[in-house]
Amino acid sequence: MSTLKRSPADFAFLGGTPAFADLLPVGQLYFPSWERYEAAMRGIFERGWFTNHGPLAQTFERRFAELVQVRNAVTVTNATLGLVMGAKALGLTGTVVVPSFTFVATAQAMTWAGLEVSFADVDPHTHQLTPATVEPVLDDDVSAVLAVNLWGGTCGPSALEALCAERGLTLLFDSAHGTGVSVDGRPLGGHGALEVFSFHATKTLSATEGGCVCTDDDELAARLRNIRSSYGAGEPVAVEVTGNGRFSEAQAAIALLSLEDLPANVANNAMLHAAYVDSLAGIDGIRVVAPTGADESAFPYLVAQVDEEAFGMSRDALVSLLAAENVVARRYFRPGVHRLPPYRDAPRNHTLRLPVTEHLARTLVQLPIGALVDLAAVEQICSLVAAAHRFAPRLHVEEAA
Repeated sequence: MSTLKRSPADFAFLGGTPAFADLLPVGQLYFPSWERYEAAMRGIFERGWFTNHGPLAQTFERRFAELVQVRNAVTVTNATLGLVMGAKALGLTGTVVVPSFTFVATAQAMTWAGLEVSFADVDPHTHQLTPATVEPVLDDDVSAVLAVNLWGGTCGPSALEALCAERGLTLLFDSAHGTGVSVDGRPLGGHGALEVFSFHATKTLSATEGGCVCTDDDELAARLRNIRSSYGAGEPVAVEVTGNGRFSEAQAAIALLSLEDLPANVANNAMLHAAYVDSLAGIDGIRVVAPTGADESAFPYLVAQVDEEAFGMSRDALVSLLAAENVVARRYFRPGVHRLPPYRDAPRNHTLRLPVTEHLARTLVQLPIGALVDLAAVEQICSLVAAAHRFAPRLHVEEAA
């Protein structure tokens, strides 16, 4: 493994040895030991209860509800489906305001639920939706606001709750990044009408895949469970449509193990994040984006902003350079969702300009953090970034497409 780039020729894209022998991914990828996984799977097979809201799913719902301090945690197959179910359970109609600076599934879930989407810009410093960015897109067709809590921070839910209460709008949250995050002395989970979490493998709390809808509204939770089609879980209530959104026992088993490991995983993320902050601090044109609006964070992402003029190369060129060194760096979120199909083809979006979203889509990069990253890897990645800046005038990197 080559640790130093003493000249442009040392970079892998010019024929040098890659800094990492194997790809270093960007996601969390925390996973229990084989022994613990094997024991959990053996229990499932011994019971012969694999799905249909089994004992492990029920246990995880109780424990996650305790963690985020809500009355109801309704597990689902994945967070995208959780957002669809949430919109249906709330009986939303018309148009929902969504930030364009988010993962495309946030908006697509509303489309799947039969709703129109109106895109709002975000704050340039926090990257979050705020009342100031929501108000310009409110009209008579808007019935709800779907806010996103990004980067292990929050969008300041209390201010949005006040705005929506004043305007008679329903407020719900995509808190896919939100496990282990608290604001105003309270964990994410009980704000707005509901919050949806992700337990994808890239998240700090993993079920390999999965999600959860949290709410303090018992009647809403009953509708969610019936939409999920839980076969006897809770009181039967009338709902518009049902589906199959159940959380399997295998997902629940891994989620429970991940819940046990959560404090250690959060501590590891915090350590790695701090190391990145220290090592990148002296590099012109690179700014680490700290989680904002939160009392506590799980530091699920290392997000940095690249100032092309000061750094000497574009964000996309840096991504290409790192890829050759076997470092996976992601350009989240690129482009803004309003520039993706089918939304870019909607007449209302033809002339839509969201300058902050479009700037962030050009300049932000995620660097690896999580289970497969250690302090030595952070040092190596930061050394690569520093060398890219130092040799930028002599490097001509083909930008990532």
